[in-house]
Amino acid sequence: MEIKEIIVIVILFILALGFSYYYNYSKLSNINGEVKKVCFNEKCFEVEIADTDEERTKGLMFRKTLDENRGMLFIFEEERVYPFWMKNTLIPLDIIWLNRYGKVVFIAKALPCEVEPCQIHNPEKEALYVLEVNSGISDEIGIKIGDTVKFKK
Repeated sequence: MEIKEIIVIVILFILALGFSYYYNYSKLSNINGEVKKVCFNEKCFEVEIADTDEERTKGLMFRKTLDENRGMLFIFEEERVYPFWMKNTLIPLDIIWLNRYGKVVFIAKALPCEVEPCQIHNPEKEALYVLEVNSGISDEIGIKIGDTVKFKK
């Protein structure tokens, strides 16, 4: 095989790899109503979607329980820093911020707010998604910053 042929094959391989990466990760930022599950390896959570201002503002407020393996996925229009608080939230939660690629950028252990002013959980990292699940789950299954989720229908 000549050097020119090898160079062409390498270039084609790099282009194919780049296209595959772009295709797989660009669709993460466009998931909206299609997502039904958020998975960390084999552990999946069935999620309710909060993708309007009204849904994101209400979140899990006033709920007394959250079933095991359930959660709420907040989807924002753009990647920014999104602080969360627990006002009127009655159950302790793990709050997991994810960037546009589904990569964990911050995790907070959040307790119900019993005295105002409520604590603000500020990731100081940009995110496009925020996942709320029952408290202790991130430690139980070993979720850590840098892990990547898969969104499933």
